[in-house]
Amino acid sequence: MIIITIITLIVAIALPTTKISPLQFARLSAISFLFSAFLSFNAFDIESLGSGIGIFSGLYQVSPVTQSIETFIYLIASFILVPWFIMPVARNGNSRSLQDPNQNTGPILSEYSLILLFSVLGATLLISSADLISMYLSIELQSFAVYILAAIHRDSESATAAGLKYFLLGGLSSCFILLGAALIYSYTGLTNLESIFSLVLSTDSAYYSTIPVLGLLFIVLGFLFKVAAAPLHNWAPDVYDEVPTIVTTWLTIMPKISIIIFLLELVNNSLVGSVFTSADIISTSIWSLPLKNILLVSSLLSLIIGSVVGLAQYKIKRLLAYSTISHVGFLLLALGINTEQSTESLIFYLLQYSLTNLNTFLILLAFGYTLKSIGYHNISSSTIGANTLDIRYISELKAQFIKNPLLSLSLALCLFSMAGIPPLLGFFAKQQILYAATYSGYYFMSIVAILVSVISASYYLQIIKVMHFTTNPTINYGDTQDANINISTSHSMLISVLTLSIVLFILNPNILLNSTHLLALTIFQT
Repeated sequence: MIIITIITLIVAIALPTTKISPLQFARLSAISFLFSAFLSFNAFDIESLGSGIGIFSGLYQVSPVTQSIETFIYLIASFILVPWFIMPVARNGNSRSLQDPNQNTGPILSEYSLILLFSVLGATLLISSADLISMYLSIELQSFAVYILAAIHRDSESATAAGLKYFLLGGLSSCFILLGAALIYSYTGLTNLESIFSLVLSTDSAYYSTIPVLGLLFIVLGFLFKVAAAPLHNWAPDVYDEVPTIVTTWLTIMPKISIIIFLLELVNNSLVGSVFTSADIISTSIWSLPLKNILLVSSLLSLIIGSVVGLAQYKIKRLLAYSTISHVGFLLLALGINTEQSTESLIFYLLQYSLTNLNTFLILLAFGYTLKSIGYHNISSSTIGANTLDIRYISELKAQFIKNPLLSLSLALCLFSMAGIPPLLGFFAKQQILYAATYSGYYFMSIVAILVSVISASYYLQIIKVMHFTTNPTINYGDTQDANINISTSHSMLISVLTLSIVLFILNPNILLNSTHLLALTIFQT
């Protein structure tokens, strides 16, 4: 369905007689994502899907896990498109012109819907990749799309610089992935991942096994760079802060879902030959020790750097970038433990991170539409991009609880969930990972994760304090006329649904918990 939509859009854009606005292309892409999610969900009816199906001569492996995550990716992609190109509604009920260069929420080029489609196509292909060739082509298809997406505002110097920085450093990480794949192929003569693991595990030669293991580590390092895991994280705060907020939303969610799931499959396939017991794993695989060490070390650094360095941030997107690095630390911790419990907690944490992060950025976009449209004079014009409606500084949210109480309350709930405050969704995600870590004997990592969660809660509380407990003398709080500016109905409805999901998860947690448990069992059934 995605490929059909891509071909259709290419033809529609190329035809000189058609006059389709970028807004219509974005809506068509959102409908395509929703329909693709429906088709992917219906694939569960295939009886042989339980054991996995190899397609395209083994280049891709389709399983219940890949179909579930693919459905989730399509849904998240359609949700991110909700505020794309959609203008806030003015007091007189008329939308602002999409051709106003100072008020656009996104680019006015139709080709950018194609970029989003290519990015999602690369993400869905990556999670099903079972071959070195398909792995590299899929990650590059996704990466080149997000490189262009980062430089989406061509008339913005900061966005162009961020796109160039992302392209150069992302290209370096792709070189690591390609080098690792070349090392593995040169010493095994194979590209199929399952065949490579079986061949290396069956040989008694340590020399013959060392180079493929080194190649695997290079591949993992390249993917850790792309998910902004410490110490390979330096690009993320700069890029996330300089690109438009709606692009930051895409960069913080979409690549991480596909890469983390692919790493999960890679780690589990590399541990073929391990002996499982009820309490732990006694691994006989030569891949396990170096792979576990690199994941756990990166997890430790991500947890510490993401929490401690975030304390000094005064730009909200840089702060959320370090928050993302801290969340990646939790994901890598579950990935490094690699038990059935940790896999279940990893999938659950990834789902709640995506939903919470999406809702947070949707609320920031809504704040930007409101603040930059009503003309608050307390905001310096130097902080506003020429073609964006972004919130960049935490101080711009000062006293917003008085003007926008519902948005402020929703953002506070999202931040509390990120901090792991019960009974919100984020608390159960962190609790599951910590339980899996302590059950497997990783007590030091568990203590560090608890401490950094407490530290990170302080900078989340800083945002909440600015919104709720700080007054701004330049705003007339008695005048409610400016509060009559609304965001689109679909935008506000999506924020409401996501916020209620975060808050009311405790009332009926069985659906999500049982789903993640079944997916974890599916991964470990072989």
